Amino acid sequence: MFNIGLPIPPGFFITADTYKEYITKTGIIFDIKKFLTNLNVENTEELQERANMIQKLIVMTPVTDSIKEEILEAYDALNTEELTGGKKQDSFVAVRSSATAEDLPEASFAGQQATYLNVRGNEQLMKAVRMCWASLFTARAIYYREKNNFDHMKVLISVVVQKMVNSEEAGIMFSVNPATNKLDEIVIEAVHGLGETAVSGEINPDIYIVDKEEEIIKTRNLKKQRWGLFRSHDGKNIKVNIPEEVDGQQVISDEIVLKLAKYAKQIENHYGKPQDIEWAVEKNKVYIVQSRAVTTLKERTVTEEVFGDAIVRGLTASSGVASGPVKIVLSADDLKKVIDGDIMVAPMTNPDMVMAMKKASAIVTDEGGITSHAAIVSREMMIPCIVGAENATKVLRDGDVVTVDATHGKVVFGKTEITKEKKEIKPKIPTNTKIKLIMDIPELAEEAAKTDADGIGLFRLEMLIAENGIHPAEYIRQNKDEEYANMLANRLKKVGDAFKGKPIWIRTSDVRTDEYRGLRGGDKEPHETDPMIGWHGIRRALDEPRILKAEFLAIKKLHDRGYTNFGVMIPFVINVDEVKKAKEIMREVGLEPCKDAEFGVMIETPASCWIIEDICKEGISFVSFGTNDLTQLTLGIDRNNEKISSLFDEMHPAVLGEILGVVNMCKKYNIESSICGQAGSRPEMAKFLIQIGIDSLSVNRDSIYKISDVVKKAEEENEKKIQEDSQQKLAEASQNVPEMQEPERFA
Repeated sequence: MFNIGLPIPPGFFITADTYKEYITKTGIIFDIKKFLTNLNVENTEELQERANMIQKLIVMTPVTDSIKEEILEAYDALNTEELTGGKKQDSFVAVRSSATAEDLPEASFAGQQATYLNVRGNEQLMKAVRMCWASLFTARAIYYREKNNFDHMKVLISVVVQKMVNSEEAGIMFSVNPATNKLDEIVIEAVHGLGETAVSGEINPDIYIVDKEEEIIKTRNLKKQRWGLFRSHDGKNIKVNIPEEVDGQQVISDEIVLKLAKYAKQIENHYGKPQDIEWAVEKNKVYIVQSRAVTTLKERTVTEEVFGDAIVRGLTASSGVASGPVKIVLSADDLKKVIDGDIMVAPMTNPDMVMAMKKASAIVTDEGGITSHAAIVSREMMIPCIVGAENATKVLRDGDVVTVDATHGKVVFGKTEITKEKKEIKPKIPTNTKIKLIMDIPELAEEAAKTDADGIGLFRLEMLIAENGIHPAEYIRQNKDEEYANMLANRLKKVGDAFKGKPIWIRTSDVRTDEYRGLRGGDKEPHETDPMIGWHGIRRALDEPRILKAEFLAIKKLHDRGYTNFGVMIPFVINVDEVKKAKEIMREVGLEPCKDAEFGVMIETPASCWIIEDICKEGISFVSFGTNDLTQLTLGIDRNNEKISSLFDEMHPAVLGEILGVVNMCKKYNIESSICGQAGSRPEMAKFLIQIGIDSLSVNRDSIYKISDVVKKAEEENEKKIQEDSQQKLAEASQNVPEMQEPERFA
């Protein structure tokens, strides 16, 4: 996120491998395994006792000197605040933990590991790091891994150390509405002070819902919060009462709400999937402090509203309906009361409830918002959940039989049977212009095909490379070229199965040297002053032709299996020789470019726009605009630079002029023109592209219905304008016809 110009507090990471090195070199790994042997996680007392023993072991075991030295050296680099005496002042930092199995699509570890705020000084930092590592073995984390079949020793933990934002306001936002699964809404929760009260559910936050496309605030749900958590001068978190005249008013201004919404869209576009984001505001400046994939956005069953008067009302955290006896949970001691099928009712949701939540058929809480961590877990487990009900623990009693209609945010007395209906996915609207998808993950191809897209206009290999864990250059160093090709071909086969008979354009690898150092062999990558415009794309591929040849070989293997709809395109082209040499390498694997397989180029540099006619003459099947790089290089905008990132605009006349020139030249040479940058998902860009006659657009899956609607209307407007122009010209022509004269008679 820092690299795309978002306002991120500075910091550093203590890698998961460092944790592994710590438990191995100190020898405590053997003690941890011993404590976990023959553990019955359903025995709460035994589970808690073993968990405490492991945590104490980690907290009390010092790290090795080499690890400590590196951590403190990185921390010292953050200590840039100057005192009057000219000496560095230790910075306050947030120390957050992140497990390596965290946020998997089917297994969110939300709230399972620890966060420590306002940490200051070497001693506090080292202790906080060990406490983060120790949090990998809380009772709830151990229980969670056992129930989700994770190997304890294979789940590692990284620690993130960030400069602490001394926030006046903070909160959480989702780039989609996680309670209703609406992809066109952004949900923003806001509290006074530190955001931990929103995460933990201790405070009922303000909730703002923003229309993602129009970028307007649809609803404001304001709450009296009474108090907030703030940082004192000595770094302690203290409760501060909110003044009566302020409490109940908007925590953040409309301007900040809309700024946050823009960031949510930018982050979602960057990662290509819905995001759960934590933010903070200090001195009216917004900071993004964390983002992770929304792990619980699934097709849910939509239900009819349950009939009956609501005895309790609240916010939908996880939709669905369930009936059962109420169990009031006021403390940890009450968790054992909850058995399978109960309705768990508590003052607030928090991660310590996970074991009981697993047994409950529904959850209702007095406090908390729809983006609290425990609410996320309830959505993952598909448990109906209502939060922020305010008086549920007072109105309901142990043993009451109720029905929780979480979809409509209410609880009624008695058991109710309802009819369920499945929510359908909206396919794209038929258009003359082809509308394709941007994709990275083969496992989503089958679901993506239901949109009735006209194919895939961009499939990036980088996601497959990252998931595989081995740098392409490392395959070559080990002479495993064919193994690399087989890995790609086997993963891409799933895409071919889902999109039979439709074009699938694979972009050859575009691995920046600073982005994949964590892969095996990535440590051998060179250090560049500006990797964004450095050794990547086709320029690197031609320097290391065996990588490119292996990627072409993967396409050949797919063609040999009958998947002849796969084509390729090369990135970051600046001259015709690159196109010629790439085609020669493609021929070496037995594929004739443009004949056996479609062969195209990415238009990402101004150079490629200026030499487009020469590229067309060389012979290509298509071009595809990569608008992110094209805009950056045309406008001279470094997206890494926060001070100028707001100037980044794909609709700048210079960028539009380049696109227009390329499209017109492609028409002259009968070459398909397409766009696969994120700009294609913008309605205003889509209208422009239709007006100039582009052949296809590639968009994100969640926007295909809306964009196809925009395209359809733009096509109709164009057709209408053409007809009107034609009629106008006909009318003008008829007015210029000379009046017929009667011919002279012969004498």
